[in-house]
Amino acid sequence: MTFEQNDPGARNENRHETTPDDPHANDAAPYGGGDPYADYRTAAHLPFTGLVDLADRRLGAGVIAANDEFFAQRENLLLRERAVFDPEHFGHKGKIMDGWETRRRRGADAGHPFPAPDAHDWALIRLGAPGIIRGIVVDTAHFRGNYPQRVSVQATSAEGSPGPDALLADDVKWEEIVPPTPVRGHAANGFEITDSRRYTHIRLCQHPDGGIARLRVHGEVVPDPSWLATLGTFDLISVLNGGSYEDASDRFYSSPTQIILPGTSRKMDDGWENRRRRVRDTNDWVRFRLPAQGAVRAVEIDTAYLLGNAAGWIALQGRDGESGEWFEIIPRTRLQPDTPHRFPLPSEAVVTHVRLDAFPDGGVARMRLHGSLTESGAAALTTRFEASAP
Repeated sequence: MTFEQNDPGARNENRHETTPDDPHANDAAPYGGGDPYADYRTAAHLPFTGLVDLADRRLGAGVIAANDEFFAQRENLLLRERAVFDPEHFGHKGKIMDGWETRRRRGADAGHPFPAPDAHDWALIRLGAPGIIRGIVVDTAHFRGNYPQRVSVQATSAEGSPGPDALLADDVKWEEIVPPTPVRGHAANGFEITDSRRYTHIRLCQHPDGGIARLRVHGEVVPDPSWLATLGTFDLISVLNGGSYEDASDRFYSSPTQIILPGTSRKMDDGWENRRRRVRDTNDWVRFRLPAQGAVRAVEIDTAYLLGNAAGWIALQGRDGESGEWFEIIPRTRLQPDTPHRFPLPSEAVVTHVRLDAFPDGGVARMRLHGSLTESGAAALTTRFEASAP
């Protein structure tokens, strides 16, 4: 299913689908100066964009190959920042765009100047965390008349760390999760995915050629239970290990998912920060779900780069099961700004969910829950892993 969301200020003439009679119906108007995003068609309210981006570079994702990147390099697809546009930025090859852009394809000869119907360009993307893909956003920001006419996406699940040659071998099975579909220029084009299998790589194709600014692959991480068993003790709430954000009181400045990303934050907005709370006797909170039932033995709370806006105090609660009673893991405790805090627990906390409370408000950069899956948790994760096998 394709989703489209128009900005209130979007041009009316761009609000219709490509038709066989008008192949330029999805073009955006030429840039007329001023704000380059003034007529951008967004996808801000797509139902799956709250899920983790499996193609996030911070999780280890990468664009490992492309058949062509003549005008703009493939690595731009996964940049976290919004695509920028400089109308005066030209190089030896032509206009320099913030995205992945290929040269114009040509036909076989002067009598057949257009490319063959099945001609396309492609890029191979390694997901940072294998998982079930729930939605994809193909963003053509600033590609107004030079975006692809259609895009398609295939996915595969591969063991280990294969290179491009191995992935493109004849014996690799690719599943088409987005068939060739028209897209709009200078717009965020969203696609809901109903396939519930676990994938490690995708192949993004543009038909026949053109430019794409950014790619987002939203979904649910499904970790390999045998790897987690080998590790023994690991971060039970990390996105890489299948932890996920469920809900929060406030997402004003940044997504709470960032609290459970791997690594340490590198700047103030690389964590969870809420707006200033003005209602007394209330507080901000965020709730997470573990990949399966786990036994937590130690907790880390980091306020890196949060100086005048770190949470004043925090408390951590847990529960076992969707209907379990909440119980205290860490009582209300003072935090220091720009500081890692370590909390060894006096006894294991067996949980499937945790809730982090910030008093009264403020930011947290990272949270770690060190422990291991319980026997029943490991069995449940193994069942899910096997059920999502391609």
